Amino acid sequence: MIHAFEVFIIIGSVRPRRICPKVAAWVGDVGRGMGPWALDLVDLRDWSLPMDDEPEMPQHGVYANARTRDWSAKIAAADAMVFVTPQYNWGYPAALKNALDHLYTEWAGKPALIVTYGGHGGGKCAAQLREVLNGLRMAAVPTMPALVLARHRIEANAGEIEPAVEFAQHRPVLEEAFAELAAALRSPARH
Repeated sequence: MIHAFEVFIIIGSVRPRRICPKVAAWVGDVGRGMGPWALDLVDLRDWSLPMDDEPEMPQHGVYANARTRDWSAKIAAADAMVFVTPQYNWGYPAALKNALDHLYTEWAGKPALIVTYGGHGGGKCAAQLREVLNGLRMAAVPTMPALVLARHRIEANAGEIEPAVEFAQHRPVLEEAFAELAAALRSPARH
């Protein structure tokens, strides 16, 4: 099947004990077939981007390090992003902020969907992330699914959860957000 758009699902946590890859995979399962896209997982753990290691400001697009140039090419290849992230202490993980801050123009103009999860769902994290995406000139869709998971399920499972079961009640709002992302990608204003 030929897809009109390439959408990356960014796995926003790099902790050793994390459930983010399973949550992101489930988000992708829900979104498949809901738009004219290929959905691909991008795990920040695979990118190893050191903090502030580029001598130039990202908005200049001049990168001294091969890993940053590779990251730039990767992100430039996408038409839109889905950020899946846990809420850490009312915010989002430093690895995600660092990955965002490594680039600038590569993010600009791309629609984005924010999916958060945690004991409180992640609304504060989503609000902060939306502000940063606005600063990068991305267009976050209005609906930001906040998946609630009981604290004992987060702490006791070392990644062993079944997102389709745990988050079943959140599926309709996730589908609504994917519908908004599809509409944003098809919008004549983008082209």
